[in-house]
Amino acid sequence: MKLFLYRIYQWCIATPIVLVASVFFSLITVVFGLLGINKVCHCMGVAWGWTWCTLMMVKVVVKRSPNVKKDASYVFVANHQSAYDIFATYGFLGYEYKWMMRKALTNIPFVGWSCRAMGHILVDTKTAAGVKATIADAKKKLQGGVSVVIFPEGRRTETGKMGPFKSGAFKLAVEFGLPLVPVTIDGAYKVMPRSTFNVTPGTITITVHDPIEPGEDGHDIERVSVECRKVIQSSLPAEERDKE
Repeated sequence: MKLFLYRIYQWCIATPIVLVASVFFSLITVVFGLLGINKVCHCMGVAWGWTWCTLMMVKVVVKRSPNVKKDASYVFVANHQSAYDIFATYGFLGYEYKWMMRKALTNIPFVGWSCRAMGHILVDTKTAAGVKATIADAKKKLQGGVSVVIFPEGRRTETGKMGPFKSGAFKLAVEFGLPLVPVTIDGAYKVMPRSTFNVTPGTITITVHDPIEPGEDGHDIERVSVECRKVIQSSLPAEERDKE
């Protein structure tokens, strides 16, 4: 009975509100993005993520390592359980960051326009020139406390367990020469798995681990990929861990 009442609330009350709010936040983001006022754009992203979680009765708990500083730039490396990973990190992660995302996603009305206005890093891996331009664009943006978030799995899990990490995301990330910070997202799959748009109220726990600093010669891709995976899995329940 409770779930039935929640479904009525989700689709008849909460969903219309968050959709209207998304359009509102998007338009404000586009305007201030054109004006170059990035702080307002970031605040709109936080408000957007907070709205989606709060109105859908999804609680987010963040556990942060004290060694991750607010005024430093990082590459946050997270597992990808659900679309709610995005809402939760936007609304509650607590750091200003850019997404590393496929360029084609910016064609999505409102959301795509906002992403472009917010200066997210648009990945073009079709040509060597495209990769070079992506790296150059990122290096300009990732400084002064602005970080980037990547999902090395590349897509949301279909089973709840972590999938294999793709090397492409790490190859780009290590080019930035920044510390990598493993981030564990737990609970998002139960809130909304990939197979449905129905939300189940629950708790998402985001654990921000200690940074992995680059060596004198930068990061070793294979080593940091394995290390990030190991650290991320350490804060997941046993049933959600998986071997490559």
